[in-house]
Amino acid sequence: MKTLWTFLLLMGWLGQAEVRPETLSYSKTVVDIPMRDGIHLHTHIYSPDNVPGPFAFMINRTPYSIMPYEDAKKTQLGPSSRFKEHGFIFVYQDVRGRFMSEGEFVNMTPHSQNGVNQNTDTYDTLEWLLNNIPNHNGKAGVWGISYPGFFTSTAIIDSHPALVAASPQAPIADWFWDDVHHNGAFSLQLAFTFLYSFGQEREGLTTRWPAPFEFPTMDKYAFFKDLGPLSNVNSKHFHGEIPFWNDIIAHPNYDSFWQARNILPHLKGVTSNVLTVGGWFDAEDLYGVLKTYQAIESQNPNTINHLVMGPWSHGAWARGSGSRLGDADFGSPTSEFYREHIEFPFFLHHLYGKPNPSLPEAMIFETGRNKWRQFNQWPPQQLKHGVLALKTTGDLDLQMEAQPEKPLSSGTTAPSDNKSTIDPAPFVSFVSNPKDPVPYSEEMESRWGRRFMAEDQRFLHGRKDVLSFQTPPLEQDITIAGPLMARLFVATNRTAADWVVKLIDVHPEDGKELMVRWEMFRGRFRESFEKPKPFEKDAITEIEIPLLDTLHTFRKGHRIMIQVQSSFFPFFDMNPQTYVDNIFEARRRHFKKANHRVYTGGEKASRIEFTSLPEHALRVWNPTAHHSEKSPSEKSPTHKP
Repeated sequence: MKTLWTFLLLMGWLGQAEVRPETLSYSKTVVDIPMRDGIHLHTHIYSPDNVPGPFAFMINRTPYSIMPYEDAKKTQLGPSSRFKEHGFIFVYQDVRGRFMSEGEFVNMTPHSQNGVNQNTDTYDTLEWLLNNIPNHNGKAGVWGISYPGFFTSTAIIDSHPALVAASPQAPIADWFWDDVHHNGAFSLQLAFTFLYSFGQEREGLTTRWPAPFEFPTMDKYAFFKDLGPLSNVNSKHFHGEIPFWNDIIAHPNYDSFWQARNILPHLKGVTSNVLTVGGWFDAEDLYGVLKTYQAIESQNPNTINHLVMGPWSHGAWARGSGSRLGDADFGSPTSEFYREHIEFPFFLHHLYGKPNPSLPEAMIFETGRNKWRQFNQWPPQQLKHGVLALKTTGDLDLQMEAQPEKPLSSGTTAPSDNKSTIDPAPFVSFVSNPKDPVPYSEEMESRWGRRFMAEDQRFLHGRKDVLSFQTPPLEQDITIAGPLMARLFVATNRTAADWVVKLIDVHPEDGKELMVRWEMFRGRFRESFEKPKPFEKDAITEIEIPLLDTLHTFRKGHRIMIQVQSSFFPFFDMNPQTYVDNIFEARRRHFKKANHRVYTGGEKASRIEFTSLPEHALRVWNPTAHHSEKSPSEKSPTHKP
């Protein structure tokens, strides 16, 4: 039987480049591809053996090493096992300045850098592949998760004609909002752990990763609390030897250093078909996913541009089943569904001309009901506005059909300073103590959290520095869709403060308080991320906190809860609560207890503004029901086919 199968393959009777896994093996070729400035980039090419082609290229460019080096081969090729089974020419490349590639590595390489950047490196690589690798069909796809997602985004700018399919997955878009900061607050645990190894300068070409940081305790909360101010990181651990950490210290505000590392304005000239992928519970790059999709959409209106949002932590769609995260159960293997019905058909159609999977413009997983939904655009149409108003009693007043005072936005511009020294009763107050910051998770043993994004918040019961507000049991299902905006009126008796807002689903059957969405905001940036300013003591000030997007249904009988706090430690550093020009240079003497107020009535009522969808506007997406050759994205017919 195996002999007959091989014969059919050789005769081409089973279709172009379509093979069975037991018949397919790959040869590995190691090359150093020259760039336009003479730098060579180390590249591994895996080509199918003894089967007819031609084959499409699948390219992954990474700063994380393309190991194994020398003669050893990767055991998994492509985004999932389906790709290796089908047959592609897989191309893996160490980006400029990393591991075995020549040149200097520049974090989030500015697009305009010296006429040579990640976009030109991808273009030159593809040109070399087309001219030097046999048995290809003239088409290429590119994909990557997280930092490799950024390199995927850079690849599609003024797309090479052969680049016809790209999937930036959890792509970094702007490191002042992705990973390193959230609305100006510093991601301490993530940045410290990641940059200790990734940020070390190499002494020459290497196949080895630097050693990771060895924590003296598994209790990361205790470690970072004992560390003290950020100014101790270099004196105790990094010793000035991590260049990007030093850059972070030198650039505490959103200045030209960070602005040059924003890829979003450059996502133009995109002719490649795009599948942008992200997870609702991604603590690192949710901003990057939503902003990348929106930038491509607004700047390339005739490009086929899909968005996928699933119930995943960072990169979880590429591994495991995706049926659970933390304390949440999603009812089905969502990651397997994505790999089988979205990712693989997308690339197969555009790279091999296989049947059009007719993917919707947006494939969005609705948490709460645990269903895949399809939309013609994101955020969707038919949205209705609503408000969750905070009350001194701890109640949360749900107001449907309420028009917001300002347009909802998940942007990066803060409101103008709106302050008053007259107390509009009522308000709620709490004491924030830098010696006892609110933990972001009950689990403290991991490098940084993943499960906390869908964690039961009952572990915080009893803390007086966490304010909780909740609705009565809901009388009907309420579906929140699109961006949310927290508008808080606050005051502090100090000159600096952070603010954290969490949206929580309280389950009636077991009392679980599952976090749906949260965000952090460093109060010094309330007027400008470029020019911070201290709080005026005891002055009432408006803070706008974009909570980014969600699609979640609070079921009948559930309660909606909002929590407000001032620390989220050690995922984020503790604010000293005494204003210093550069928070990275704060000393222990600057860390003071503070009394914070959240106003809950009158014209200064704190609230969360949201948009909701009626039941009839939610369409279930069933991929087996779509087999047409026409794209359902409902865009202009001038779209690239």
